[in-house]
Amino acid sequence: MKKKFNLEDLDCANCAAKMEEAIKKIDGVKDASVNFIIQKMMVDADDDRFEAIMDEVVKVCAKVEPDCRILR
Repeated sequence: MKKKFNLEDLDCANCAAKMEEAIKKIDGVKDASVNFIIQKMMVDADDDRFEAIMDEVVKVCAKVEPDCRILR
Protein backbone atom coordinates (compact mmCIF):
# COMPACT_ATOMS: atom_id res chain seq x y z
CA MET A 1 0.00 0.00 0.00
CA LYS A 2 1.29 3.42 -0.97
CA LYS A 3 -0.02 6.48 0.88
CA LYS A 4 0.82 10.17 1.00
CA PHE A 5 0.71 12.25 4.15
CA ASN A 6 0.91 15.96 4.83
CA LEU A 7 3.57 17.11 7.26
CA GLU A 8 3.39 20.04 9.62
CA ASP A 9 6.37 21.97 11.06
CA LEU A 10 9.15 20.13 9.23
CA ASP A 11 11.92 22.69 9.67
CA CYS A 12 14.77 21.73 7.34
CA ALA A 13 15.72 19.68 4.31
CA ASN A 14 18.43 17.88 6.28
CA CYS A 15 15.85 16.62 8.78
CA ALA A 16 13.63 15.48 5.90
CA ALA A 17 16.53 13.46 4.46
CA LYS A 18 17.26 11.88 7.86
CA MET A 19 13.58 11.02 8.32
CA GLU A 20 13.42 9.42 4.86
CA GLU A 21 16.54 7.36 5.54
CA ALA A 22 15.20 6.16 8.91
CA ILE A 23 11.78 5.26 7.48
CA LYS A 24 13.35 3.15 4.74
CA LYS A 25 15.09 1.04 7.42
CA ILE A 26 11.79 0.02 9.05
CA ASP A 27 10.90 -3.63 8.42
CA GLY A 28 8.06 -3.83 5.89
CA VAL A 29 8.74 -0.48 4.21
CA LYS A 30 9.29 -0.89 0.47
CA ASP A 31 9.97 2.79 -0.27
CA ALA A 32 9.57 6.21 1.29
CA SER A 33 10.14 9.84 0.41
CA VAL A 34 9.97 13.00 2.47
CA ASN A 35 9.74 16.31 0.62
CA PHE A 36 10.70 19.33 2.71
CA ILE A 37 9.55 21.92 0.13
CA ILE A 38 5.95 20.72 -0.17
CA GLN A 39 5.81 19.23 3.35
CA LYS A 40 4.66 15.79 2.17
CA MET A 41 5.69 12.23 2.85
CA MET A 42 5.02 9.09 0.82
CA VAL A 43 5.25 5.64 2.39
CA ASP A 44 4.99 2.37 0.46
CA ALA A 45 4.71 -0.55 2.89
CA ASP A 46 3.18 -3.99 3.40
CA ASP A 47 -0.62 -3.81 3.21
CA ASP A 48 -1.35 -6.19 6.08
CA ARG A 49 0.87 -4.30 8.57
CA PHE A 50 0.48 -0.77 7.27
CA GLU A 51 -0.97 0.81 10.43
CA ALA A 52 1.66 -0.82 12.67
CA ILE A 53 4.38 0.34 10.28
CA MET A 54 2.97 3.87 10.35
CA ASP A 55 3.12 3.83 14.16
CA GLU A 56 6.85 3.07 13.82
CA VAL A 57 7.21 5.82 11.20
CA VAL A 58 5.73 8.35 13.63
CA LYS A 59 8.16 7.27 16.38
CA VAL A 60 11.19 7.39 14.08
CA CYS A 61 10.25 10.82 12.73
CA ALA A 62 9.72 12.20 16.25
CA LYS A 63 13.29 11.23 17.12
CA VAL A 64 14.66 13.16 14.14
CA GLU A 65 12.30 16.16 14.24
CA PRO A 66 10.25 16.33 17.48
CA ASP A 67 8.14 19.30 16.30
CA CYS A 68 7.06 17.69 13.02
CA ARG A 69 3.61 16.15 12.89
CA ILE A 70 2.38 13.59 10.36
CA LEU A 71 -1.25 14.36 9.53
CA ARG A 72 -2.96 10.99 9.15
